[in-house]
Amino acid sequence: MISLFTFVTSPGTCSYLPDRLSQMEYEIVGQLSPTEYLERMKAGWRRFGYSLFRPACPTCKMCRSVRVPVATFRWDRSQKRAWAANESDVRLVVGTPVVTRAKLALYDTFHAFQTDAKGWPDHGAKDPADYIETFVENPFVAEEWCYYVGDRLVGVGYVDCLAEGLSAIYFFYDPDERHRSLGTFNVLSVIRAAADRGLPHVYLGYYVEGCRSLEYKGRFRPNEAIGADGEWGPFLS
Repeated sequence: MISLFTFVTSPGTCSYLPDRLSQMEYEIVGQLSPTEYLERMKAGWRRFGYSLFRPACPTCKMCRSVRVPVATFRWDRSQKRAWAANESDVRLVVGTPVVTRAKLALYDTFHAFQTDAKGWPDHGAKDPADYIETFVENPFVAEEWCYYVGDRLVGVGYVDCLAEGLSAIYFFYDPDERHRSLGTFNVLSVIRAAADRGLPHVYLGYYVEGCRSLEYKGRFRPNEAIGADGEWGPFLS
């Protein structure tokens, strides 16, 4: 790994729990192997492109890194319904990340909806260069999962394939298709792919109780989280 610089943000309003203050620790890397990132991720870090980050809040520990042990995962009724609603007519294409006008438009549409529906910050249209920096340019090979209904793009996810599991980096979808529960369908697809590839875990990033946008991750059970001792153990079962 080649570390270029690190920094901690100043305290600011938390985007997950607005009644709390948040700080984030960042490390910008020039080189990072999948093995090195796996160890960092198991210690609670995540990444976008070459930027590693983790919460560094002095008084709040609500962000919990969660993962799903593939062998013991059990579908609940709503997950079975989501799979049945999409399996036959949603087509998944896994490939190499690349920016297109369709992906930028879908990203902007998704975030505009989330701003109106859930109070997400409004950052305006996604700049193509920023999209490339976040999702396309990576220190090692990442996968882009594109979901289609017919020829129409309805969802895009980014996934890291690591020696001990798949890591779901980010997912966005067409709000007009929200009746399909595409977010749930994406996670189920990642879990199924991990099983097919013989990988033991799916890493879902941060679960935050009280944050509507992140609480859904707790529905994939049984799952594990990092404890106060830094070790992974049972979380929501």
